[in-house]
Amino acid sequence: MKFSSSLLAILLAPGANAFAPIRHAGVIQRSEPATSTSLWDTPSGPPYSGPSSKPILDSVNYPHDMKRLDMKELKQLAHELRWELIEAVSKTGGHFSSSLGVIELTVALHYVFDMPEDDIIWDVAHQCYPHKMLTGRRHKFPTLRQLGGISGFCKRKESEYDSFGAGHSSTSISAAQGMSVAKSMLNKRRNNCIAVIGDGAITGGMAYEAMNNAGYLSSRMIVVLNDNGQVSLPTGTQTAGGVRPASQLSAYTSNLIVSKPFQDFRDFAKSLNRLFPENVQDVNKRIDEYARGLVTGGTIFEELGFFYVGPIDGHDLENMVPILEKLRDSDSSKPVLLHIKTTKGYGYPPAMAASDRMHGVGKFDIATGIQVKGKAASPSLTSIFANALIDAATDDRAVVGITAAMPGGTGMDIFGRRFPKRTFDVGIAEQHAVTFAAGMACEGLKPFCCIYSTFMQRGYDQVVHDVAIQNLPVRMILDRAGVVGNDGPTHHGCYDLAYLGCIPNLTIMSPSDELELKNMVMTCAAFNDGPTVLRYPRGVGYGVEKLQSLFGYEFENGEIPAKGTPIEIGKGRIIRRPGGVRALSEHSPTNGSKSSRMGAASRGLLKEHRVAILSLGTRLSEALIAADDAEAADKDIAVTVADARFMKPLDEDLIRELADENGIIITVEEGSIGGFGDHVLHFLALDGALDDGDLKFRPMVLPDTYFEAATQYEQYEMAGLNSHHIMENILRLVRKGVSSKKVEVPELVEIEQ
Repeated sequence: MKFSSSLLAILLAPGANAFAPIRHAGVIQRSEPATSTSLWDTPSGPPYSGPSSKPILDSVNYPHDMKRLDMKELKQLAHELRWELIEAVSKTGGHFSSSLGVIELTVALHYVFDMPEDDIIWDVAHQCYPHKMLTGRRHKFPTLRQLGGISGFCKRKESEYDSFGAGHSSTSISAAQGMSVAKSMLNKRRNNCIAVIGDGAITGGMAYEAMNNAGYLSSRMIVVLNDNGQVSLPTGTQTAGGVRPASQLSAYTSNLIVSKPFQDFRDFAKSLNRLFPENVQDVNKRIDEYARGLVTGGTIFEELGFFYVGPIDGHDLENMVPILEKLRDSDSSKPVLLHIKTTKGYGYPPAMAASDRMHGVGKFDIATGIQVKGKAASPSLTSIFANALIDAATDDRAVVGITAAMPGGTGMDIFGRRFPKRTFDVGIAEQHAVTFAAGMACEGLKPFCCIYSTFMQRGYDQVVHDVAIQNLPVRMILDRAGVVGNDGPTHHGCYDLAYLGCIPNLTIMSPSDELELKNMVMTCAAFNDGPTVLRYPRGVGYGVEKLQSLFGYEFENGEIPAKGTPIEIGKGRIIRRPGGVRALSEHSPTNGSKSSRMGAASRGLLKEHRVAILSLGTRLSEALIAADDAEAADKDIAVTVADARFMKPLDEDLIRELADENGIIITVEEGSIGGFGDHVLHFLALDGALDDGDLKFRPMVLPDTYFEAATQYEQYEMAGLNSHHIMENILRLVRKGVSSKKVEVPELVEIEQ
C-alpha cells in the first residue's frame, strides 16, 4: 500500500483512532478465556505464578496462526508466552531475561511480517526463545541447550524461521542489508528485512560499518534498536567509567528517551512524510515541518542516512503493531531505525530486581526466582584468575584489567570491586580492547586484556598489527578455551592455539590446574619483554585432595598456596613417571631431567613399550588417569606424563628427552588441528627425531567439526579426548590388547544421556 497526503490527513483527523484494535478480514471472533490473566495481574511479591492454562498460545504453532488474532488476544498471547518462557527456562536454565524483555516485540514482528519469506535477524540471538516458541519449537524446549536438543541461539539448519545464525554480537545489520540487497537484485516480490539489535550489541564497530553502508546504498531494511540499558554482563560493574553502562551511545539513546516522550502512532504518522517521494514531500511540507517540531533535532542515526522512529515503548503492542505495519507497507527504500525502550526481565520481578537481570540462569524456583545451584567443591577458574590478578595488582600499580562487555564472564567484576579505577570495560569492542591495551603498554602500564577465546577471533588483526609486530607487552587472557558446553559452536574456544601459534613474538601458556593458573598470572605480570597469551577453560579447580592424590602435589599444611609465583618461560615439567611415581614429590628439576624410567621396575624394557604423554592445559588430569589405566591393563607398558605448560616457546630439552627415552609420544590438547601438537611435530621433524623411524607420534586434538550444545564431558567424549580414549590410543600404539583399527569417535546418539 502506498502512502499519500490524503492518508496522512485521515491519520491526523481529529476523530481518527490510532489505537483501534487491529483485525484482519475473516477474523474468527472468540470470547476471552475465563482463565486468562493480564501482565499487570502478576503479584508484586512472591510467590510468583502464571496462568493455569494458555489457550491463545496453544492455538499458535506457527506465525500464520497469529494473523486471526485481535489486539486483545495479541496482548493475552504475549502474557501467556511470557509465562511459558518462565516455566520452560526454570526447568532447563539458559539465557532468560533478554527473552523476557522482547516478548511484545516478538509477537508484534511475527504478527506484522510473514516469515520465512520476510527475514527477522536476531543479533546475538540469546533473546530468541519467544521467537522459537512461536515458530514450531515450543514442544522442544525441554531439550534446550542439551545434546541433540534445540540450540540456545538461532541456527539456520534448525528452522527455516531462523533467517541467520548468531551467537556473537553486532552482525545482524550487515546480514539484513545483504539480504535486502539480494532480494532487490533478484526482483523478489517482497523485501522486508528486520535486524533486532540491542544497545549492547550496537556498541560493536561492525554495526556502525553496516549502518554507514546501508545509509549510503539506501538499502531497504528496518533496524530495531532494543534499548534496555544493559550493555555489559553484568551492567553496573565498578570500572574506571563508574557503574553506568559501558557505552556513550547508551547514554546518548537514554538522553533521547529522557528528552522526548514516547512516540505513539499518531506522532509517528506525522513524521512519515520523510519516507515519501519528493513530490509527495512538497505537498505535505507544512505537515512535515510540524512533525519535525515534535521530534526536535536530528539523531546520529539520521546523519547515517536512516529514518529514525522513536523512542517508543517496546512493551506497548497497540503502538508497535500499527507502526510496524506502516513501515512494512511503505514503498521507500530508505533504511529505518526503530528505537524501542524495553526492560530486561520484564514481567518477572525476580529478574527485574537482580543485578544481572537473571541474564543467564540455571534451573530456578518460579515462585521465588531462587536458582538451584549445587555447592561447587572448588572455586571457578575465572574467580581464581581474578583473585590472582588482584594479587598481582596489589604488588604492582601498573597492572590494569580490560574487558569487552564481559566483566562477569572474565572475572573483571571481581577485579573491579577491588580496583575500580584500574578496570576498563570498553563495551562489545574486542578490536578496540586489544589496541587500547597496546597503547597502555606503550606508556608503561601492564594491561591484562581479558576476552573469551571465541571473541578474541574478532580482534585478530589487532593482535598481529598492533601488538605482536611491535612486540608490546600486552597480556591477553583467554577464558573459555576449549569446549564450553551448552552454548555450542559459536562459543567454543577451539582455535586460539592455531590462530595465535603462527604469530611471531607471542608467548603462549596454558595451565593444567588452579595453582598453575595462579603461577601463570604472576608469570604474565612479571614478563615485560613481549606479548603473552594465557588460555584456560571454563570450569572449576580440582581442589586440594585431587591435586595431591592425582597430580602428586605436596602442600604445606594441606592447603593450596594462596598466591602464585612466576615460572620460567618455556619450561615444562614431568608429572608422572612409569610405575605411577608422581614426579612433583621428587623435587625434580622443572624440566624433568631425571630418567623417565625411574620407578618402572620391569616395565618398558623395550623402547616401543615406553610411552610419553605430553599434555597442554587441563587435559593433563585425563592423561594421568589414562596412564594409570594403561599400565594396569598391561604390565609391560611404561607411561611418562609431562605438562608442557608452554606452546610458545616449546620446552625443546623436555621434548628431546621424551623422544630419546620413549618409542611413542602422544600430545593432548584442548584445541583444533594446527595447534600444540603440530608445533611439537614440526620441532621433532626438524630436529631429526623422526629420521630413524623408531618414534611414533600421535596428536590428540579436537576433530575438524563443530560441536553442538551438550555438557563439556559429552563434547570431550565426542572429541575422543577423555581418559579412556587416551588409554585406547596407548594400547593401540603398542599393539597390546586391542586391534590396530583407529579409535572410533562416538556419534551423538551413542552417548548416554
